Amino acid sequence: MEIILLQDIEKVGQKHTIVTVRDGYGSNYLIPQGMALVANKTNRGQLDTLKRREGAQEAKLLADYQIIADKLKGAVLRIGAKVGTSGKIFGSVTNVQLATAIKEQMDIDIDRRKIHLPEDVKEVGTYEAVIDLHKAIDSKVKFEVVGE
Repeated sequence: MEIILLQDIEKVGQKHTIVTVRDGYGSNYLIPQGMALVANKTNRGQLDTLKRREGAQEAKLLADYQIIADKLKGAVLRIGAKVGTSGKIFGSVTNVQLATAIKEQMDIDIDRRKIHLPEDVKEVGTYEAVIDLHKAIDSKVKFEVVGE
């Protein structure tokens, strides 16, 4: 079954590409979830209009993402954690805690799935996280883990 992907799907393909998948996967999962359309003659004709429309929306969002990246660039977030006597944290700092800290301290809403920690944060100290705002814009934010 040939389908047009409406979003990036890992191990299947990129957004707005025509791919071939198994019939059951396409008709029972991808199409009902709104992730794809059947690649018939009508939908193939509308693919260019869909690309143009989403390209215009993407350009508007790109400017907003650049503003957010500039705000995050020089900021240092403080995240409190329970610490033992040796300076190790009980548990670890996750992208969920980082997203909450960004919301509380900077009033910026960022989806936790866009935040990537390059290493496990299990001790008090200063770290850096990468935030994938857009394909073209990656921002880095520094955060400091302090004991409560």
